[in-house]
Amino acid sequence: MNKRRIASTVAALGFACLGAQAQAPATNIYSETTAGKLSPAVQGDLERVYVPNLRSGDVYVIDPQTMKVVDRFKVGIGPQHIVPSWDLRTLWVTNNAEGRTDGSLTPIDPRTGKPGKAIMVDDPYNMYFTPDGKSAIVVAEARKRLDFRDPKTMALQYSIDVPNCPGINHADFSADGRHAIFTCEFTGAVAKIDLAERKVLGYLTLQMPERRYKESTAKKAPGKVWEPGETELCTVTKGMPQDIRSAPDGKRFYVADMHADGVHVIDPEAFKQIGFIATGVGAHGLYPSRDGKQLYVINRGSHRIHGPRNADGGVAVIDFASEKVVARWGIPDGGSPDMGNLTADGKYLWLGGRFDDVVYRVDTASGAVASVKVGAEPHGLTVWPQPGRHSLGHTGNLR
Repeated sequence: MNKRRIASTVAALGFACLGAQAQAPATNIYSETTAGKLSPAVQGDLERVYVPNLRSGDVYVIDPQTMKVVDRFKVGIGPQHIVPSWDLRTLWVTNNAEGRTDGSLTPIDPRTGKPGKAIMVDDPYNMYFTPDGKSAIVVAEARKRLDFRDPKTMALQYSIDVPNCPGINHADFSADGRHAIFTCEFTGAVAKIDLAERKVLGYLTLQMPERRYKESTAKKAPGKVWEPGETELCTVTKGMPQDIRSAPDGKRFYVADMHADGVHVIDPEAFKQIGFIATGVGAHGLYPSRDGKQLYVINRGSHRIHGPRNADGGVAVIDFASEKVVARWGIPDGGSPDMGNLTADGKYLWLGGRFDDVVYRVDTASGAVASVKVGAEPHGLTVWPQPGRHSLGHTGNLR
């Protein structure tokens, strides 16, 4: 499907961006994450893909060169994400033990690929790091709270309550490092946090589009170019925002929404919504390309938290400058791509197949997909090593 046809189709569906098109960025906050720009800190680290499996409670380790599982080890209860530390020296497994009080963080040494002794931490669903590296931010989702901890010992420093943000989940940071915006999964909103003043600045409810895509159970043809199917009136009253990422110039943030089937565009300074871009059913993960020109939007294929196998999942590619979808890649025979990251050279995008117990390797030149069988319900995998000076957390948000 060519670019002109994609753009006209999106506009015809009423999904075009609500605001003016973005201008080409003058600066690029991802300038240090370009292909192969590896920090001396990661020299000697193993080239691996680390996959946390939520239901089987373990981590699978894949050698991306051979596409083989080379290790497997048990971790804490309910592993959700694998998070590179700010200094790039530890990969933390966030075991949030949902509904319990015995959550933990398991460290992995990226030089050996082996786990260390877990640290008991309350409800670590996700984890980020302040841009200055002075604190780890444990996202205590069930507690509606952000716990700021020592980035090495995980001793509690202080907390920020976010009472109007049920399902607090993913985040990204302003270019100057002063603010963070977190998504509120169960209220269809985002919360803006002042990191210097240690307080919530406000909440923004995201606008739902008039129409969204229908979930499809039709059998997918292997190798078929992926295009979302029919649309329907969007009758849900609130969204389910997931991942959030900044534009390269820091002037716009993009918020993936599983119920809206696309990404909301917000002005982080004015803290208002200025657009929406339709991508596919169950928009979930967001990853900038290595050259900072495109945004990969991972669409899980279902509006449900616990979706079906072989769903109509795929990847939509947005051009940052025009805010148009310029490519779509599907999962042959269907699948549930969720979260992951790019390889250091940017040639492949590795993603957890959340409800299919596999991980996908997507070729970013052709969209071709290969898969590797892993444990039960793979979630926020990370690819290592990654280019960049330091990590802001999640599955490898480096700058």
